[in-house]
Amino acid sequence: MSVQLIVTLVIIGTGIFLFVRDYFSIDTTSVLIMALFIVSGVLSPEEGFSGFNHPATITLGCMFVISAGVFHSGLLEGVSEKMVKLARKGYIPALIVFCLSSALFSAFVNDTAVVALLLPVALRVCRESDISPSRLLIPISFCALFGGTCTLIGTSTNILVSSYAEKLGVEGFGMFEFSLAALCLLAIGFIYIFFASPLILPKRKNTAKALKEEAENYVSEIVIPEGCPDTGTSISRSGLVREYELQILSIRRNDINIYHISPETTIQQGDVIRVIIRPDTLNLIHEAGRYTIKGDLKGSPLKSDDDERHLYEVIIPFGSSLSGNSLRAVNFRRKYRSSVLAIRHRGALQMEKLADTRLLEGDMLLVLGSYEEVQALSSQGMIVILSEHKSTRVNLRKAIPSLVIASGVILAATLNLTSILISSMIGSLLMIITATLKPTEAYKAIEWKVIFMVAGVLSMGTALEKTGGAEQMAAFIEQSLGSYDPRITLSLLYLATFLSTNILSSKAAAALMTPIVINLAAAMNVNERPFLVAVMFACSLTFMTPVSYPTNTMVYAPGNYRFNDFLKIGTPLNIITWIVASLIIPYFFPF
Repeated sequence: MSVQLIVTLVIIGTGIFLFVRDYFSIDTTSVLIMALFIVSGVLSPEEGFSGFNHPATITLGCMFVISAGVFHSGLLEGVSEKMVKLARKGYIPALIVFCLSSALFSAFVNDTAVVALLLPVALRVCRESDISPSRLLIPISFCALFGGTCTLIGTSTNILVSSYAEKLGVEGFGMFEFSLAALCLLAIGFIYIFFASPLILPKRKNTAKALKEEAENYVSEIVIPEGCPDTGTSISRSGLVREYELQILSIRRNDINIYHISPETTIQQGDVIRVIIRPDTLNLIHEAGRYTIKGDLKGSPLKSDDDERHLYEVIIPFGSSLSGNSLRAVNFRRKYRSSVLAIRHRGALQMEKLADTRLLEGDMLLVLGSYEEVQALSSQGMIVILSEHKSTRVNLRKAIPSLVIASGVILAATLNLTSILISSMIGSLLMIITATLKPTEAYKAIEWKVIFMVAGVLSMGTALEKTGGAEQMAAFIEQSLGSYDPRITLSLLYLATFLSTNILSSKAAAALMTPIVINLAAAMNVNERPFLVAVMFACSLTFMTPVSYPTNTMVYAPGNYRFNDFLKIGTPLNIITWIVASLIIPYFFPF
């Protein structure tokens, strides 16, 4: 074993440790791995940075733009009202409608974007039909994963594996080449979800409603009396903030509500300050005798009838710039002129020290702000509004070009007129040329976190290939499993891949496994295609944990789920999918 290979394995091991421990965000860890390969001399700078001009990375960026063009036209949201009408008839109709819609949309549009679209609609149906969101949201996420495997562009993992294999000298996959196999898995998965969801998934209280009610239990009003030491001092230097660490929502002064409060805002005598505060802290303030507590507001609304602002339940989507930061770090209140009253963070409700809490994708926030302010955050992709969903009217001027362009991209790749790289690049340019998207909207549509993550993890595969690690691992697997039927080898590789995906990101697992299975197929003297399809499916169809795939993370807080909920319903589904995939992949892709 060469020194370079040892260094490569150490760096990959370090990367896996960082992925598991979650010290940094996934994209940061991926770029760090790439930097280590370059600094150690395993890869030259050109080889290390080649992930940024890799066909997979460029194709992904272009597909983000095309998906955004379809979404901005309101084309998909235009069907939401019809979905709501059908789903209102009961839990089973709602389950069928949302699962089919999720699978269908995800076959052609980024699956995380589809779940972000369906979440507010599903929660609206749950509120109006008295359906527990915990019985509906996991099925939506799981069906999005199944739908994404049906086409080449359905998920970024498919694009990554196909483009990477093509660069290694293997023929790339066609748009619908593995659709029949994926549809078989989709059918099995849908049957399981349809029968298992009513039996396994819990009936829990609507998280958004619970979040509001919990926050309202902590609201109080404090009056600044004559002689109060805080009179004339700024908010940041006041005893309320420095001693009691209160979260101030608004100040009522001379019958006018003041919402835009900065640390420099001065407190005046007679101010009525509305705050979020724990009962024990409220007792301490009362005993101190420096302030007047205005009545007993426990359980009262967080806003008055004449308030300009409203409460919004929002979620931090995959790729949001808020992820990995605290509210204080991004200067949230001053910059976006809205207040965060509560955070549901990995299943736990937080009401205190919110400003310093590190936000993560999937966190649910209760935000107090005006419609315009919250909508601005949504338009920048920082949040997805879960409450007060309003369907977007279809813009025909944008809808027709976006539909034609998206169809053209798919058709060109399907008929082999050109590669998916070229067709997606032309399609994204046409989205801008036809004014379906503005250039700034196209830039914002690209999930740069995914781009950097893919570029970083591709360096792992490149390093394994360059140092001979992929070939040696393939030879080891061939020696260990070579005496078995190739179907058994494929089944064990599928099992190893989907288990590793629950630890690593799906992209990292795909980047590691692709060069290994190509070398393994060569060593076994069999077709590499069934192994590549197995890697695609195993990396995408991961159901066992809320962090195994971004769509699972997105439904975690709104569905009020616990970690065990995913294990209970996801583990049997993963086992079923593994067994079925092991049987049908060799049927559609013979060795």
